[in-house]
Amino acid sequence: MGQEVAALEVRELVKRFGSVTAVDRLSFAVPRGCVTGFLGPNGAGKTTTMRVLLGLARPSEGASSVLGVPYEKLERPVERVGAALEVTGFHPGRTARNHLRIAALQGRVDAGRVDAVLAATGLGEYADRRVGGSSSGMRQRLALATAMLGEPEVLVLDEPANGLDPAGVAWLRQFLRAFAARGGSVLISSHILAEVAEVADRVVVIDRGALVTEGSVDVITAAGGEAVVVRSPEPGRLRAVLEGAGAVVRDDEEGALLVTGLPIERVGEVAAAEGLVLHELRRRTSSLEDAFLRLTGEPLP
Repeated sequence: MGQEVAALEVRELVKRFGSVTAVDRLSFAVPRGCVTGFLGPNGAGKTTTMRVLLGLARPSEGASSVLGVPYEKLERPVERVGAALEVTGFHPGRTARNHLRIAALQGRVDAGRVDAVLAATGLGEYADRRVGGSSSGMRQRLALATAMLGEPEVLVLDEPANGLDPAGVAWLRQFLRAFAARGGSVLISSHILAEVAEVADRVVVIDRGALVTEGSVDVITAAGGEAVVVRSPEPGRLRAVLEGAGAVVRDDEEGALLVTGLPIERVGEVAAAEGLVLHELRRRTSSLEDAFLRLTGEPLP
């Protein structure tokens, strides 16, 4: 049997803007039926890569494909891939319903899909409000509703959680997981790394236009290992005895110490041997945020 065609793929992709190389020999694939997080610091080349994938920018070198072919060769692309790269393209005087009606007409999509996507994205009660008076969260939902008009197999979303309140972020997570569970594929760029960890099956991390790593969220976070969070009313003495036992100790939030190099049992034993009182002792596994910082060596945007 032949290998299944990826939902999205870039191969040795290069994109230059004059003397600036925004994407540098980038290769990765987005499998079908899963959510893939696309991560990188500001200016890493994420949006540029997405634009190339969607035929909105021409590569300087290399190639990209959607469902096995370049975007421009897709038949009825609105039914194959939906995209939401920005939330600034709405006419402020139009209602959400009318915006979707026009988009459906332009995409030659059955007008019956308008009510379906309004309901699916939680916009039903806001359908007849003008977009200019809508919140940024409502505009994010409208962008997603527009992307869903053609019942696509693939979604490409750039920062879709921006402007959403906590309930909206939770809703987006459930929406994307359900889409993937039905066999859909998602490429999602986001700076909300805790949320990416909740929704994504795998991640692609880039920096300065080049691939840093890709793989499952579990594998990438596990590579950071485990640390021990410990808190004592005598942090200076605790630090000294732990370092004397071979641990690496650094300050954590709110006065706690973050210990690596010793298992949690040994940390407790060392403290007990010195008669040190502990107010907290727990394991902390590496998070996606920890992995991101370790891999890119840059602060979060």
